[in-house]
Amino acid sequence: MAMQKFFSVLLPDVKRELRRGIIECSKRGLLHSTKWLAEMHHGLADVHIDNEAPDEDRTFSECQLEGIAPEEYSDYFLAKSYYDVREYDRAAHAVRNCESSVPRFLHFYSSYMAREKRRLDSTTDQANLHEPNQMRDLADLLATLRMEYGKSRLDGYGIYLYGVVLKALNLNQAAEQMLVQAIRLVPMLWSAYLELSPLIMEKKKLLSLQLGGHWMRHFFMAHTYLELYLNDDGLKIYEDLQASGFSKSIYLIAQMALVYHNKRDVDKAIELYQALLESDPYRLDNVDTYSNLLFVKEMKTEMAQLAHKAVSINKYRPETCCVIGNYYSIRCDHQVAISYFQRALKLNPKYLAAWTLMGHEFMELKNTNAAIQSYRKAVEVNKRDYRAWYGLGQAYEIIKMHYYSLYYFKIAHQLRPYDSRMLVALGETYEKLDKCENAVKCYWKAIDVGDIEGIAMYKLANLHEKLGDHETAVHCYIMYCEDERAATDKQSLYQGFITLANYYEKKSEYERAAYYAYKCLDSEDRKMEAKALLKTIDWKRNAEGQKKVKTTSAVANADTSSEDEMEWEMQDVRVRVPITSIATTTTSTTTAAAESASSSSLISLRPDRNLIQGMRRSQASRTSLTAPASSTTTTPSATAVTMSTEEAPGTSGGTSNPPEQAPSDDNSSMEISSVSID
Repeated sequence: MAMQKFFSVLLPDVKRELRRGIIECSKRGLLHSTKWLAEMHHGLADVHIDNEAPDEDRTFSECQLEGIAPEEYSDYFLAKSYYDVREYDRAAHAVRNCESSVPRFLHFYSSYMAREKRRLDSTTDQANLHEPNQMRDLADLLATLRMEYGKSRLDGYGIYLYGVVLKALNLNQAAEQMLVQAIRLVPMLWSAYLELSPLIMEKKKLLSLQLGGHWMRHFFMAHTYLELYLNDDGLKIYEDLQASGFSKSIYLIAQMALVYHNKRDVDKAIELYQALLESDPYRLDNVDTYSNLLFVKEMKTEMAQLAHKAVSINKYRPETCCVIGNYYSIRCDHQVAISYFQRALKLNPKYLAAWTLMGHEFMELKNTNAAIQSYRKAVEVNKRDYRAWYGLGQAYEIIKMHYYSLYYFKIAHQLRPYDSRMLVALGETYEKLDKCENAVKCYWKAIDVGDIEGIAMYKLANLHEKLGDHETAVHCYIMYCEDERAATDKQSLYQGFITLANYYEKKSEYERAAYYAYKCLDSEDRKMEAKALLKTIDWKRNAEGQKKVKTTSAVANADTSSEDEMEWEMQDVRVRVPITSIATTTTSTTTAAAESASSSSLISLRPDRNLIQGMRRSQASRTSLTAPASSTTTTPSATAVTMSTEEAPGTSGGTSNPPEQAPSDDNSSMEISSVSID
């Protein structure tokens, strides 16, 4: 039934101790401890014990009267009845002369509660929670308790009250010592554990506390781990306690739901709270945390049902006012929400959740000064509330006091070292202060611990882009855009897409540029820019395609030009070779020119025209220029020239007359040769 190493106490003994603790706390008026012990006892309903009495040697009535002198019964019963109806001054006066331990504690505790009630009644939501005139009454009580402690007249419960008063006066070191001593004397006093927990600021100090070996220390350790936001350590202890026999404990279920709330596992936390409300439908404890989860999930219907149910149970509970405030907040009626948070604070000025949530509402209304005041009150109530420190950082960031903002964000980061939101806020502040190196470190650490909001990589890419390190910026943008579903800010995602598209367009990687540009078509803000970029990419693609076609045709022409040029040169040679013999051949074929000696200049020009005509025809027709060798005196070149001259204009009927021999004229042959060469 019990775990050997973790929980070595038998459950029947645990149940018997719980019963004894319920009686002792109840007769002293320690209502919250009595309630907690009773819930734990109810969770062990399946555990049976042989003797139903809280003590083996004494009955219930004997246990209830233990610590009260018989002659003080009447004074005690009267004082206890006054105390139960919250008439604390009358209760303290009724047992002022009692000397036994229980009536004496009731006197001191009633005096403390009377002073506390007066302080709370006179405290408004704008007043300081630790005003000097209100602390003066506690100083008188402190002097009395110090004197009693010096005389060793205080038992474990009295030492607990002494520690509470020391803590109220901010004497934390002495308060810690008194509370530890009270826990060692009265290990079942749950209120002592709750008062000690806020004084523990780190895990090392928690492990160094000398609380004794009682099994109650496990519940205290798990509770303090949650206060320190060491959620995994706390969850491990609660799971072990459930395995040890406390699986039906309502308190454990509520604490595990709180663990998942802190771990931002919203669905699991909501599931546990719903199961808790099914098993205990009139429970109002922790409903404010449940309403926060419904707010995050924007479950308006469930929020409305929870608000109506809380009002029907007790509309004057601070938790109820907080639920109603969240209900109006989710409807964006922030002014009404603030009024309900203020009502919760009038019921309990130390209600931490109301101070923090009211600060959020003032931020929504752009009332920065009021938000700062609310967050400061939250810090006064609990200095470990990272939400209040983070809210202060945001408020000072809005009014551009970045060094103040940096200070508060650092405190929030110390309280939540593995929360990426704190790191991103620090990075943004460093960036605004031009401390880019620190900003880069913060963004990378936010990515390493797990980026909750999914914007750290985008911030890092944007920062590198501002610094001119475009290659690193592109690398970061690619990593950011890889998982589109994880990106919570769609506008940042589209900004990354368009940046990558422009980058690859400049690098002439048009396929990748078009890929990212097409993704921007889903954004109304980026659609026009993406379309223009796609047109540019398409135009550049077409231009490059035409350029490639021209280059290809030029290369093909270069490959074939050598053969064509050689062919043209061969034709040129075939025409030009017989020009040297044209003088003798042409003079014999031109009879009209031989008879007219006076027009020697015309004789020299006509053969030139005929020759040009023959060359053009020979190049156009590509006819065969070779002829059969009929005589040894006729060469192929001479035959070609004869055919050309026969086809030239001025011949009759296409038939060639036999050339007549003309007297050779060296001058005429020289003129023709010179013309043909030109």
